[in-house]
Amino acid sequence: MTAVVGDGGGRCIAVVNCNTSSEMTREIAAGARAVAAPGTEILGLQPVWGPTSAEGFYDSFITAAAVLDLLTTLPAEVEIDAVVMAGFGEHGREGARELLECPVVDITEAAAMHAMLLGHRYGVVTTLPRVRGQIEDSLLVAGLAQRCVGVEAADLGVLEVGRDHARTVAAFVAAGERAIGAGADVLVLGCAGFTAVRAELAAALAVPVVDAVSAGVTTAEALLACGSRTSKVGAYARPLTKARTGWPVAVGW
Repeated sequence: MTAVVGDGGGRCIAVVNCNTSSEMTREIAAGARAVAAPGTEILGLQPVWGPTSAEGFYDSFITAAAVLDLLTTLPAEVEIDAVVMAGFGEHGREGARELLECPVVDITEAAAMHAMLLGHRYGVVTTLPRVRGQIEDSLLVAGLAQRCVGVEAADLGVLEVGRDHARTVAAFVAAGERAIGAGADVLVLGCAGFTAVRAELAAALAVPVVDAVSAGVTTAEALLACGSRTSKVGAYARPLTKARTGWPVAVGW
């Protein structure tokens, strides 16, 4: 496990990168802190094991297990008030909600909800074409697909984003133009770690652009301000007590 710890404060939001890239965890945590309210501590976490980037269904299911393993083995002294799942279109949110009583916010859901408050229809701009299907599925399961015009890919790998800033912006502007052409009046950045390019895309395309991590953190803060907790009646009831051979996987922090 790698943690990127904040400067302290009244409440702590764990922002969980689904992959094992420490560089990306730092970028995600920095983006989260940029929008967090005074008094909110951001704890950046990543799994002990798993892929260095999640790009497709195979990686996504591995990262879901790795993140659930991480959350299952949190030391008792690590007190968190909310969790932000910072993997766009990735699996695992429902399992985390069963496991935890605190609010668990998936950035996919949060970003789409923010977008629907800003315009009639939204489009998602993401990294590689191969992740389009899982993002579409995630939005459909969450009940958020009806107002999405589609998912456009910039054809950049997750770990390529940020290495060449000008190339990244140009690729996402082109993807955004395609989404706008399909009817979107708001865009969602469909990957964590994009905070730094949001303003440039919004200026270039003249439409609101939602950064998913920012949406996730501010949604978590709103739920905490309202005193909200995850329901333990029905679908998100605590996992049944049973033998789970080889689980958890991690041997400790």
